[in-house]
Amino acid sequence: MRVVIDTGVLVSSLLRKESIPGAVVGALKGAQFSAIYSTEMLMELIDVLGRAKFRVKYGIRPKDITGMVNLLRLRGDLVMPTEHVFACRDPKDDKFLAVALAGQADYIVSGDADLLVLSPFKGIPVLRPAEFLARLSM
Repeated sequence: MRVVIDTGVLVSSLLRKESIPGAVVGALKGAQFSAIYSTEMLMELIDVLGRAKFRVKYGIRPKDITGMVNLLRLRGDLVMPTEHVFACRDPKDDKFLAVALAGQADYIVSGDADLLVLSPFKGIPVLRPAEFLARLSM
């Protein structure tokens, strides 16, 4: 199963390891599915987790960021989207849609209303983390 996980879910999994997003990342660690991602997605993840508020308030360390990036590389596939997508009301989220199309994703996992409202996007379900976990356990 090939899945795009948006940045918010990945960040939430680090902030609250015992959360539903944490369980999604746990399933990825357990090789229950494969994450598909782009360089642009990795850059956003590194940028967000590197912000001062995450370092100070939540104790995110460089090794936490490196660990998440390495997990995606280990349990995922780098995709180079060939077409631009202009479908989301938040243009910053179009990158997730482009990767999903280019990587032939089975699902997009997100808690972002701007993505969820598009479900299904060109036949690809956009699911909240809890909905994805329910499907994963079927």
